[in-house]
Amino acid sequence: MKNNVLADMYEFDNEIRKTHKVICGVDEAGRGPLAGDVYAAAVILDENVVIEGLNDSKKLSEKKREALYEEIIHKAKAYCVSIASVAEIEEINILQATMLAMKRAVEGLGVEVDCVLVDGNSCPDISCCAKTVIKGDAISASIAAASILAKVSRDRYMLKMARKYPQYCFEKHKGYPTKLHYERLEEYGISEIHRTSFLKKLKK
Repeated sequence: MKNNVLADMYEFDNEIRKTHKVICGVDEAGRGPLAGDVYAAAVILDENVVIEGLNDSKKLSEKKREALYEEIIHKAKAYCVSIASVAEIEEINILQATMLAMKRAVEGLGVEVDCVLVDGNSCPDISCCAKTVIKGDAISASIAAASILAKVSRDRYMLKMARKYPQYCFEKHKGYPTKLHYERLEEYGISEIHRTSFLKKLKK
């Protein structure tokens, strides 16, 4: 391995494997934006295969994330990317919608998992063992891989939304609450993919 951070991330996972043979990492992307679905990914890595460059997706360039995305989906034992829709976010709130997306990602693996490592401090409602890992995308290789899949998948989705709703410039801010996004909301109002509960001060 090229660096101690990566070695530590794999060692963290290997320690868990001593008591839970099959582990998967889970992370989300898109809890904070004002628009769009929330994404989650679950990844089971082969313990004997090292993916160089794994890290918290927020610390990587878009180009690096895209390259790692392709490597992860080719080298992972199993992976699944799932969503919770804007309608679900509005109905059950963003935290519960995120947990729902994570649950769907784990269940979509099609593999029996002994332990799920979840980034953050909340666990989805799943039947197997689950452990929360604060800042897990910088601690666990499996969670870091899930972080990259979730982030890249959601960014690609927001680029599609940018083509559908060009007036909001989603390609620039991916739906996050930037100055530009608020300016476009003031000018054009709220679209059908905006989370109205996040925008109570703005009229439709």
